Amino acid sequence: MFTSTRCSNANLPWYTIYPTVQEFSSEIGTKACEEWLRDLPPDDAVSLYLHIPFCRSMCWYCGFPTSTTRQDTSILNYLAILGEEIRLVAEQAPRSLPVSDVHFGGGTPTIIPPGKFITLMELLRGRFAFKKAAAVAVEIDPRTFTPEMGEALEIAGVNRASVGVQSFDPIVQKAINRVQSQAQVMAAVQNLRVHGVDSINFDLMFGLPHQTVQSCAESAMAAVAMRPDRLAVFGYAHVPFYRKNQRLIEEAALPDMASRAEQASAMADTLVAAGYLQIGLDHFALPNDKLAMAQRSGHLRRNSLGYSADTCETVIGFGASAIGRLGKGYVQNELAQSSYSQYIAAGRLATSRGYRLTDEDAVRAAIIEQLMCNLEANVPAICLAHGFDPIHFLRSAEQELGMLAANGILDIDNGFVRVRQDSRFVLRTVASAFDAYINRPPPSSSKQ
Repeated sequence: MFTSTRCSNANLPWYTIYPTVQEFSSEIGTKACEEWLRDLPPDDAVSLYLHIPFCRSMCWYCGFPTSTTRQDTSILNYLAILGEEIRLVAEQAPRSLPVSDVHFGGGTPTIIPPGKFITLMELLRGRFAFKKAAAVAVEIDPRTFTPEMGEALEIAGVNRASVGVQSFDPIVQKAINRVQSQAQVMAAVQNLRVHGVDSINFDLMFGLPHQTVQSCAESAMAAVAMRPDRLAVFGYAHVPFYRKNQRLIEEAALPDMASRAEQASAMADTLVAAGYLQIGLDHFALPNDKLAMAQRSGHLRRNSLGYSADTCETVIGFGASAIGRLGKGYVQNELAQSSYSQYIAAGRLATSRGYRLTDEDAVRAAIIEQLMCNLEANVPAICLAHGFDPIHFLRSAEQELGMLAANGILDIDNGFVRVRQDSRFVLRTVASAFDAYINRPPPSSSKQ
């Protein structure tokens, strides 16, 4: 049995970025964001993330800042502000900044009226220099996805889509307020493929109320029958103190930790048996998918959206609560739509907090990313490449790594850490050994 605090802590960060958002401070504000935008290398490609925080109905499991609307008025008002933010950012950034990757997320971006979505993409292409092979991705709820939106995605140049499935079990769907049939999902997939979306991801979940090992395996098999190019399999995080909608989840119906582990294993076994390769902690991809190819070539990355084949170091975030990485650090917009809109309407960026990276942060981030992507990290090589003595980093992680090695989780040889394949479910625990902030209190706030 693990005795380490980190091993027993189920609330470890997902390490999509490092340091994590818990370290963000209001000391980093609009002034820093403007400075970092101006300092971006004009020839280095960037990724764009657009946060669209609207859905037609609220899923009770959701942990993201989004709101529900049955009308388009609030969406259209938000798009007007978003367009103004794009203009403000483009004025600060180098002209003709090349874009290699765009992602629309947050809620249900495809409930934007089709014509408005096309206009939004035209605005982005007019303000930034899109690469010819740029990846443009959008998150989709199959319950509200229409043929007209499929046509709009094709016109806008969207070539990747992530379809929210979670579970095909009707009992589970009812318990999380997300009832959708396999026919609806299949119709969305067919619509996407007809309109040129050549990379489709499914999101599946385990640990939901009333889920069983059998229902998880059956959901995975139903997904495989539609042959998405990749799948993300996430564990439900129950945080009702943070997300009020999760208070509608029946806690007594949630599986325990042992059952969650069995569910995750059953889904992984099903997907691997169907020909998918396991990528990092929680992704699966067909061998010819770009994610699988990136892993084989050693170019798999992990950013604020999860695993990616995109090699950009810079991410520019647009919209309420959006996070960006701008060379010297991270920035995040105002979380509330109202305050975000007020800042942009006043002609200023809506950055509310962020983090200025240190040289040591860069080393730890590289080690953690290698572990999360490849299940191994050559700590001495990474440290020396950044001009640091590896002894400091290995010594600070020595106790945790020793305990993990003693429990058969990993092997360590002269600073080369390798997580065993059957232990990837505790990958975040291994990564946390190199997290310098994991047990520190949150930083103080005084906005510049």
